[in-house]
Parts: sequence; C-alpha cells; structure tokens
Amino acid sequence: MSSSKIGSALTINPLPNQGMNLLQFEVILSVIIVTYRSRGEIEACLDSVPRNLLGRSVEVIVVENASGDSIGELIRSRFPWVKFVESSSNIGFSKANNMAYEISRGEYLLFLNPDTISNAEAYIHCLERLRVEPAIGIISPKLVLLDGAMDLACRRSIPTIWDGFCRASGLSAMFPSVRLFSKYNLTYLPENDTYDVGSVNGAFMLSPRRALLRVGAFDEQFFMYGDDLDLNYRFRKAGYRVVYDGRVSLVHIKGASSSKVSERMSAEVFNATRQFYLKHFNPHDSHLVRLKYWFLFSAWKHLAALKARLKGYRRAQPL
Repeated sequence: MSSSKIGSALTINPLPNQGMNLLQFEVILSVIIVTYRSRGEIEACLDSVPRNLLGRSVEVIVVENASGDSIGELIRSRFPWVKFVESSSNIGFSKANNMAYEISRGEYLLFLNPDTISNAEAYIHCLERLRVEPAIGIISPKLVLLDGAMDLACRRSIPTIWDGFCRASGLSAMFPSVRLFSKYNLTYLPENDTYDVGSVNGAFMLSPRRALLRVGAFDEQFFMYGDDLDLNYRFRKAGYRVVYDGRVSLVHIKGASSSKVSERMSAEVFNATRQFYLKHFNPHDSHLVRLKYWFLFSAWKHLAALKARLKGYRRAQPL
C-alpha cells in the first residue's frame, strides 16, 4: 500500500500528466474516494469495489480529510492495496479529489463517495459506454437508497429559478410526472432508462481521463457542495454529454458524512448552489445579479426549512 501525509498548503495542478500517452494504460480505472468521518461506511465501500475490470487492474485512492476517527489504521490493516493519503486538516472535497487525481494512473477516473456499495456490473456497463461513445464526458448509473427507493439527486437538470421554486414549495413532489413542475430532479423521465441530463450526483461520477485533461478537474472554491454541479456544467459547456444510465444501479447510503453536522451542512448546500449561479450566470459580477441570487436563495432556504419543520425533519433537504 502507498500511504502519505500531506498538509493543507499544497497547490494542485488541475491538468496532470499532460504528456502521457492515453493509449497506454495498465490501470483501466482509478477510483477516488474522499473520506470525512466515514469510518463506519468505508469498509463496505472498499469491499465492494472491483479489483480488476475487463482484464485490467483497478487502483483505489483514498484521501482522508482529518476526521480524527482512526480510519487510516483501518484502511492500512484491512485494505493494504489502497493508496491512502492523509491530510493534516480538512481541505475540502474538491481539493482532496484533485489531490488524488494528481497521482492517479487510470485511463478512466471514478469519483466515488465512501457511503456507496458498488458492483462490477454497473462499473463494466458504464466503462463500456465510455469506450464506444467518446462524446460522453461523465456517466452515472442509478443510485438506490437503502430502502430501495431511487436517490432522486442522481439525475438533475441545471435548475432554473422556477425549478427551484417547484422543488422548495413541494410542487415537484405533488406532481412528479408533470414535466412543468418536476424538471429539478427529472422525475417525469423513466428511472430505468438512459438519457442525457444536466448533472449527475457527486457520489458517482465516471469520466475518461482524456476528457478531464481537456475540461479540468474540480474547482476548489467549492469546499464540499456545488462541486459536482460545477464540474458537470463545465463538461457540458465543453461539448461533452453528461449521461444518466438507469439500466444499472448501485447503493448510496446517503449523507453518511454530512449527517454528523447536519444543520451547518444544510446551509452549505444552499450557499454552494448560490455560488455556482454567481460563477456561471453573473459573468460581469453585477451587483444587481448578486442581490437577486442572494434574495432568491435566501427565500428558497427559508421555504425549504419551513417545509422540513412541518414534515418533522431536523434540517432542510434542498437536493
């Protein structure tokens, strides 16, 4: 096993290995997992990741974000084949993913959450699609929760203000099959089919290295949330397809790390989404546009919080 310790001041080059020959890879897939307070989930996650696919090896890189839960000891003893990188501080999801990307060797990159249970069938299906459909930049299978229900966030649009209102007000839940009200999570589309979407979920994002070399990896201004939406949007702007394929699936034990600090993380989701809109839809840094998004996302956050309290939830659930 490869293991290293790093600090928080490392500068990440978002386009590593630019001189490599993309036709010569011993490793077919690099699976990148960022952990934070994930000791209870990581064993099942790593046990489920295939070691070989399509006759070639799979590498797994885990970056630990200073949880203080002795996860390093567990990984070193139970999974000696994993490349383990330990940060001395919580550097965030985006920067940790970029750090692993910098040292990865696979032809394809999978950014995977530690609260997932994988299966080889889903991996092979998605890899085969990337091999024969070079226009696909990011692909994800259907993500299924422990109760068997679909994780609605595994396929999304790039939501408009109207889509956000429908999600926050409950209109999308009341009319999940009506396109006008349900474009946020695309619930009007069949969940067991495949099609292009605005974004897939950061819990499983599989991409060819050649596409990442062109588009770039994660934007580190997004600490924990909003990074997946930003990356998907940049892939689409670069001309790549973002694909949801519900013909295969894997399990997502949702919110394993963020549930420990749920109230603060609920606010972070809204703040990161606002940050995404200010980055991509306010190119001239207009004060009026910033004020508009501040007002809209504040209203959305309070409406979602009210709905959560009425339903007995501890926190707002915007996604």
